[in-house]
Amino acid sequence: MTDLRDDRDAWSMANCSIARAMDIVGSRSAMLIMREALLGTRRFDDFVHRVGLGEPAMAARLKELLAAGLLERIPYREPGQRTRHEYQLTRKGRELLPVITALRNWGDTWAADDAGPPVLATHRECGHRVRAALRCELGHDVDEGDVDIVAGPGLIRST
Repeated sequence: MTDLRDDRDAWSMANCSIARAMDIVGSRSAMLIMREALLGTRRFDDFVHRVGLGEPAMAARLKELLAAGLLERIPYREPGQRTRHEYQLTRKGRELLPVITALRNWGDTWAADDAGPPVLATHRECGHRVRAALRCELGHDVDEGDVDIVAGPGLIRST
């Protein structure tokens, strides 16, 4: 098995999964909306308040996240009120939890104030901090130096 980094000019990143993911969640506002959704925020006004976007910008960003399949709109109605919608994470949206966790871990280490991180994610069972980790599909911990980059089924070879 050849590590593709050995000949970077032999393959194209035209269909890069990282680039495609960044097209969906690569803006600051999209990531903060997803952070809030993962923390349990569901209603438009709460997103506006907690993320700090104006209503038109929030509406546009939520529309994009809905179109990308990260959130879905669920109708609700409080007594005496008109039907409104709240936003619920889809499986695709919930699967951003490790990404958000990794960003939080990195930010806690490299970007927090001198006082330390503002919030900690802890394991409900034991109380210890939650960390993102690299693991192979069999569950082995993987160090940075132990990763090979090999051809996937969508690799585009350069001519």
